[in-house]
Amino acid sequence: MLPLLRTSRLLLRRWRASDLEPFAALNADPRVMQHFVGALSRDESDARATTYSSEIENYGFGFWAVEVPGVAPFVGFVGLRRATFEAPFCPCVEIGWRLAFDAWGRGYATEAGRAALEDGFTRLGLCEILAWTVPANLRSRAVMERLGMRRSAHEDFDHPKLPEGHPLRRHVLYRVSREGMGVTESPPAEA
Repeated sequence: MLPLLRTSRLLLRRWRASDLEPFAALNADPRVMQHFVGALSRDESDARATTYSSEIENYGFGFWAVEVPGVAPFVGFVGLRRATFEAPFCPCVEIGWRLAFDAWGRGYATEAGRAALEDGFTRLGLCEILAWTVPANLRSRAVMERLGMRRSAHEDFDHPKLPEGHPLRRHVLYRVSREGMGVTESPPAEA
């Protein structure tokens, strides 16, 4: 059975049909999508949610839906995902997040990110987790740094899914290891 990840204020859980509408709304918000290629249509948003849900079912981890119990049933996603492109640092697992604008500035991304990293280093037994974004995305970069991730500037890269010359093609790369997070618990033994 797949876990639910709980923090003091948040629940990271499987996706529900009721998440699709608020997910589409945040994916259509130009403030949320400022550092992405563009807003997503409802069909594109639903397809992403289906993919994220399937990855959780198939791999036991992914981009979890984030709920603030008693406050908001869905504020976005946070979690771990296998990289979906080729780069010198791949294969790898990334941490990522996307929250509704109204959920910004409350520490949710950092709080949920810590839970996702801990799950990755303990239950999943990962040794290292990466993150990337465009250089101008200072809010996400600040979350990465609060999570203990450090920029690996010599590995900054041009995202292979964006065409040459695209203004968002250049990305900065951050890393954190089990040791860097202070995780000393051994991964679970294989059954």
